[in-house]
Amino acid sequence: MKTVKFFVLCTAALLPWLAGCSHDNASAAGTEGDADAATASALVQIVPLRQGTAQRMVNAYGVVQATPAAQNTVPAPLAAQVAQLYVRNGQSVTAGAPLVQLLPTPGAAASYSQAVSALKVAIEATQRTRQLLSQFLATQQQLADAQKAESDARAALTALQAQGAGGPSTLRAPFDAIVTDISATTHALVTEGTPLIELARPGGLVLMVGVPPDAAMSVKAGDRAIVTAVGSSSAFAGNVVVRGALVQSDSGLVSVEITLPAQKFVPGEAAQASISVGNVSGYLVPHDAVLIDDSGDEYVVQAVGGKGKLVDVKVLGTQDANDVISGALDANAPLVTTGNYQVQEGMPLRFATAAQPSGQRATP
Repeated sequence: MKTVKFFVLCTAALLPWLAGCSHDNASAAGTEGDADAATASALVQIVPLRQGTAQRMVNAYGVVQATPAAQNTVPAPLAAQVAQLYVRNGQSVTAGAPLVQLLPTPGAAASYSQAVSALKVAIEATQRTRQLLSQFLATQQQLADAQKAESDARAALTALQAQGAGGPSTLRAPFDAIVTDISATTHALVTEGTPLIELARPGGLVLMVGVPPDAAMSVKAGDRAIVTAVGSSSAFAGNVVVRGALVQSDSGLVSVEITLPAQKFVPGEAAQASISVGNVSGYLVPHDAVLIDDSGDEYVVQAVGGKGKLVDVKVLGTQDANDVISGALDANAPLVTTGNYQVQEGMPLRFATAAQPSGQRATP
């Protein structure tokens, strides 16, 4: 019994000491973790911050199409049946190339036969009147009337022949063109004036893009543009022909028409245009120096007193591999480039380049 009491008394005496040891160990561990967090740093490269200018660009997407002046509709010259189509949508054709063959309808064929008969009768009437005039049995006025009737009958027949009423006729391309639409189908009956085929001059293609209204106000005719087909790396120079003066109800954008080089694009092709609308001034920084946060806002990192400082900025323009930015930047603090993505506000920096803040040495 004495032994048990002695053990209990010893244990009670040791509890405060054990608790103190445990607290001291936990405090030491916590202090060590805080020290690690406080000494976390980022290895970065920096460049001096400098002023500069760049082109202000407006980027827009659109579709290649023919201007109204470059479009041409091939209509049916008379009521006819489509016998054969010689072209396909999107095909390039040369001037004089066959497009479609037409057969006259029974009504058109009947009109042609009537015109042939009418001309024959008119010719005979003219000959008979001339003979009567030589016998003093007709007047000069009667001969003039007969000749007029013959001329009218001949003109009517010639018109029907030109329209193809006399038999199969082939409509041909009036110029080098691209077939942009085919409305006709084989064996279809069409009336006079029905559109059959739409053509576009290759040199009359433009890129029609849509630009937000606020950006469109800075676009004007003559502005230079760089056009790149979607999915292609080839870029071509163009110019703004006209900027629309109203917002399209379906898209909420303002239409801008841009010229294209001949034989480089095809109607219906999607392309991007970068339109130069003047120069902007600000801080000139490399592209990779500008970051985007979780909210979609742009920012850069500066080295201030050996620590990282995150500064919100706005990109004003682009020039080659650089951006022109504005913001509450410290003109005397260098800009962090490589490694900037890992820097947090106030984080110590280790510099991997010779260009660094005054009095700061590079650390491995």
